Amino acid sequence: MRRPQPRLFKGFRDVFAADIFAKQRIVDVVRTVYERYGFLPLETPSIEFVDVLGKFLPESNTPEGGIFAFRNPELGPNVPADDPNAWLALRYDLTASLARVVAAYAELKRPFRRYQMGYAWRMEKPGPGRFREFLQFDFDSVGVSGMAADAEACCVICDAFEALGFARGDYVVKVNNRKIIQGVLERCGFTELDITAADSRAGTVVRAMDKLERLGMDGVRELLGAGRRDATSDFTEGAQLDTAQIERIEEYLSAKVGSRTAFCDSVAKLVAGSLLGEEGVAELRQNDELLSALGYSEERVVFDPSIIRGMSYYTGPVYEGVLTREIVDEDGQVKQFGSVFGGGRYDNLVERFTGQKVPATGASVGVDRLAEAAKLLPQSRAARGCTADVLVTVMDKQRLADYFAMAQALRAAGINTELFLGSGGIGAQMKYADKLGIPLALIAGGDEFAAGVWQVKDLRLGRELSAQVESREEWRKGQPAQQSVPAGEVIEKIKASLQ
Repeated sequence: MRRPQPRLFKGFRDVFAADIFAKQRIVDVVRTVYERYGFLPLETPSIEFVDVLGKFLPESNTPEGGIFAFRNPELGPNVPADDPNAWLALRYDLTASLARVVAAYAELKRPFRRYQMGYAWRMEKPGPGRFREFLQFDFDSVGVSGMAADAEACCVICDAFEALGFARGDYVVKVNNRKIIQGVLERCGFTELDITAADSRAGTVVRAMDKLERLGMDGVRELLGAGRRDATSDFTEGAQLDTAQIERIEEYLSAKVGSRTAFCDSVAKLVAGSLLGEEGVAELRQNDELLSALGYSEERVVFDPSIIRGMSYYTGPVYEGVLTREIVDEDGQVKQFGSVFGGGRYDNLVERFTGQKVPATGASVGVDRLAEAAKLLPQSRAARGCTADVLVTVMDKQRLADYFAMAQALRAAGINTELFLGSGGIGAQMKYADKLGIPLALIAGGDEFAAGVWQVKDLRLGRELSAQVESREEWRKGQPAQQSVPAGEVIEKIKASLQ
């Protein structure tokens, strides 16, 4: 008998309790920040028509432009492939769906400010920390043309980081403007600045610039020139720029990130003569004025030429929230998580449907990526693989009703409690609690029931003390992590320990 192999498609993964709790905490905390600014929730379907989504992904040399697409099952096989209803796709982000909503519902109040959480899918090459299915949590302002909404977006990102427990200095929001980038291209001699077309040379240049952090200047220089072959021997065709053009772009990417004012002064010289580039510099100066007035200094928000953003629908300011603090994981490895927030202004996206320009801006947090960092911060359940705060152990199966009664009493008092229903003695039960990270355990055998007491074992403290004592005998003498508590006082003792 041939049995199916338990396997996953490349780029997908199973997610277990500890990671789910970390993501839930992020969503809960970030939602409070979004709502503090007045954003309202929205839900849209996971499946859209392909032409509704549009092709705005960073790379276009993947199947169906990087999306998971399939034929419309309601239509027959003889429907032409170019029929707009012929193809459906899993959404690759939430912004394209938002544009459809704004275009479809004329009665929506403007500005329309929404937040949305949902999974998105991209048929792209997976890598470390990069999956084909991922959870996004967006906020957007539609119908605001000035720079106030863009400055506010930077404030939202900063506030979200700090609400999650990241201190100033642990993160920074990096800002740039697509108009400046297009101004640099114009000064390089480009006359066609639209980067949305699949064969757009300007788009090839912008995608090459966007790889600066990953490939370094040498790799970007190759992509701006003849092309680049990666470690897997895959070759990426270059933009075929000449030496002078590459040098101008390199000069721009090398602009120093200092004060926001100094940055604007520096790039203003590089785009002088380009009306579009000069407009981008002016918008950054407006952002600086607003952010400075609100108290968001360079410690929190900086201007950076390397921030490009992959989506081709951006038309103005673009920004990324970056974690700068190095975090040591449980294996002692130092991690740098980099960008976890990203967004920008997209004034032309709704226009695809209505023919009317509708200004819009917003950002998205990559929940999966941020969870990898946030779950390592000191916090309660998000750093554990459990929902229970207490494990009621079972020492005597004949007294199962008594253990059940204690577990129910704790639950009635609002304490998350698990009754151990597996097999094994006290050693196995303690290992079970340790593996999940349950903080406290209740233990009672014949002697405890006779005396009317329970043993309350603080497993967190036990783990800390076990690393400090020099011998097992020293550990046995004190047992400071375990106390005998009268049955009537157990609930209050548990509450105090959890606090």
